[in-house]
Amino acid sequence: MRIKLALGVAALTALSPVTAQATNGYFSHGYGTISKGMAGAGTALSQDSIAAATNPAGMAFVGNRIDGGFEVFSPRREYTVEGPLSPPPAFPLQPGTYKSSRNGFVIPHLGFNRELSDTTSFGVSVFANGGMNTDYSGESGGPFYAGRTGVNLEQLFIAPTWSWEFSDNQAIGISPVIAYQRFEAEGLQSFAPFSSDANALSNNGTDDAWGYGYQIGWQGEITDTLHGGVSWRNILKMNEFDKYRGLFAEQGDFDIPQMFNAGIAWSGIEDHWFLLDIQHIRYSEINSVGNPLLPNLQTAQLGDDAGAGFGWDDMTIVKLGWQWQQTTSHAWRAGVSYGENPISDEDVLFNILAPGVQEWHFTGGFTHSFSENLDVSGMAFYSPAKTVTGPNPLAANQTIDLEMYQLGASVSVGWKY
Repeated sequence: MRIKLALGVAALTALSPVTAQATNGYFSHGYGTISKGMAGAGTALSQDSIAAATNPAGMAFVGNRIDGGFEVFSPRREYTVEGPLSPPPAFPLQPGTYKSSRNGFVIPHLGFNRELSDTTSFGVSVFANGGMNTDYSGESGGPFYAGRTGVNLEQLFIAPTWSWEFSDNQAIGISPVIAYQRFEAEGLQSFAPFSSDANALSNNGTDDAWGYGYQIGWQGEITDTLHGGVSWRNILKMNEFDKYRGLFAEQGDFDIPQMFNAGIAWSGIEDHWFLLDIQHIRYSEINSVGNPLLPNLQTAQLGDDAGAGFGWDDMTIVKLGWQWQQTTSHAWRAGVSYGENPISDEDVLFNILAPGVQEWHFTGGFTHSFSENLDVSGMAFYSPAKTVTGPNPLAANQTIDLEMYQLGASVSVGWKY
């Protein structure tokens, strides 16, 4: 009955609105309040039922529990244009500084895990990420002279997970991943001459798509004080955004890139854990995200297989986390992560819509146990301002600055049964 209830809640969550966020590109810096308090580290040390988002094998070690919570997330984005307005056929932007008006979001997460035997368990992790989320006013014609402009990408993942502790303190896990995403764009009509289908380029409302894939992982004890873990998620194959087949490469395709995680966790100092994770996200393999603006805009139309995209590079992120079990009922956490932003200075024009430029994240968190069954965890993070500057490729003598900083906090409740 508990398993049926968890699956029912997951299904309802999948149908509810999900808010996009942008940290490491458009992937979250971590999943679940506990892991996020350590900058997203946790491939080798799982502590709640959101663990499958990072490493499915970790569900073998979290026991019977339910976790749920939400994050309040605030990204502050702006772009600045400097330089004169050149005459046609150039495409200059209006000089000045312009801010996106969407600055506050709420992001839910939910998890469930149950031990089926001494060595196996089944759980469900529900989590979200996203990122291409902006809203610029139509002042001065809007960024591209087509009025109010922006995009909104929302993604949700449901990961039923089976894990097996095949030997003492050694486990593997697998998660069939069900993905749902929706997208909307407005204010891009000026690019109609470059589109393979101008009627499916902009201002078509919200479109959605379902997709699937899987994630596998290992987690285990290497020595008495050292744990390790690795996981891999394949490319999640998504249905096309038909309403935007004239915008995204491959006729509206927007698959979700593959992801690798590897980590170690060391407990050589009593009551302390020190974590090191490395994450790799292969944005460049997804044409709609990885294709550059130029020369693709000159050699193919938007929506074609080789159509222009956002020019995002792959990301490798290093995460350091620390946890101190101060008392049996209270733990403190901190973390820092760094990954070079995926946007090069040649691709700033399109990324006015998706300025995923963040590199550093600084985090802190805690868990307090009110009883043997009830835990409450909290987390806060700050990602300092990062600026990417590059030329406007469609107008000589103009430069574009993309800038963003982020704040966020989350809370979750864990119930052991």
